[in-house]
Amino acid sequence: MKILIVDDHPLIREALRHVLTVLDDKIDLTDAENFAQARELAGANPDLDLILLDLGLPDIDGVVAISQLREEYPAIPVVVLSASEQADTVMRAIDAGAMGFIPKTSSNQILLDALRLVMAGGVYLPLEVLRQHEGAPESALERAAQARQKGVALLPQELGLTARQSDVLALLVQGKTNKLICRELNLAEGTIKIHVTSILKALNVANRTQAVVAVGKLGLQLPLTG
Repeated sequence: MKILIVDDHPLIREALRHVLTVLDDKIDLTDAENFAQARELAGANPDLDLILLDLGLPDIDGVVAISQLREEYPAIPVVVLSASEQADTVMRAIDAGAMGFIPKTSSNQILLDALRLVMAGGVYLPLEVLRQHEGAPESALERAAQARQKGVALLPQELGLTARQSDVLALLVQGKTNKLICRELNLAEGTIKIHVTSILKALNVANRTQAVVAVGKLGLQLPLTG
C-alpha cells in the first residue's frame, strides 16, 4: 500500500505517518507540504493507492487541488483530511471528486476505518453530513444495516443495479464525467446517460452529488475500477 500525505504542518504529517502504519505492515508513506510538491510526487509515483489531502494548503484552494489531482491522476483516490466540518465544505470536496472527507477531530480508529472503506471502493462521509441529506430508499438502508450486522457490505446488485451499472456508479463516485466513463467502459454516451438515470432512480436521488452521499449512507461495496 502506497499513500501520499499532503499537509503543510510537519507535526500533522508525522502523526499521520505513525497512525497509518497500522493499515499495512509494508505500507509506503511519502509526504508533501504543498500542492506543487504533491503534483510532482504523484507524477513520479503512478502506483499510489491513495492521496490524503489537507484542504488548507498554502499554494492553492483545497477544492481546486482535488479537481486538478482527479483530472491529472484519475486512478488515484483522493481523501480529504480537514479542520472544517461544515456540510457545504464537505459537499464541495465531494463535488470536486474526493472519495472521502475525514474531519481532523476524528479518532484514529475512524480515520483508519474510513481509509479502509475508500480502499475497498467505497465513499466515506462524516455522520453529521449523512444525517443532513436525503437519499437512499428506506428499504435499502435497512438492508445495509442488516449487512453491517453480519460484517459485510451491501452490493449494488442488491439494489437492482446490473454489473455494468455498478461499474458506472463506481466511476461516477470517483467524480468522472460521462465522457470519461464512456472511454473507461467503451460505451456510447447515450448508454451511460441511461445507466446514470437508472442509478439515480435506484438510489432515490436527483443528482450525482446526492448519489455519492447515498453510497456513503449505504456503505456500498463498489467494483474497483479506474
